[in-house]
Amino acid sequence: MLKTPLGRFRAVALAEGLSFIALLFIAMPLKYLAGMPLGVRVVGMVHGLLFVLYLFALLEVAIACRWSLVRVLGAFGASLVPFGNFVLEARLRREQEASVEVAR
Repeated sequence: MLKTPLGRFRAVALAEGLSFIALLFIAMPLKYLAGMPLGVRVVGMVHGLLFVLYLFALLEVAIACRWSLVRVLGAFGASLVPFGNFVLEARLRREQEASVEVAR
């Protein structure tokens, strides 16, 4: 999965999506409902680093696969919506599997 720009992007998209979900649905409630702000600091920092990696991976895959501006903006938008990266990753996986089937 990590050998191609698309594979690396899919992996980073999953990790970034998981960190976003952890931030929104675990760390934030702990901060505001239980008074435990440390979770937001730690998960927020991890999420921030993964988001930057996501942007670099998006740039790499956009150049390597010659994605249109609309597709790049859609992938960027998916990172801003909870669970959006999971939908995007599933779609990219299906497209990748379909292209492998056609190549056979």
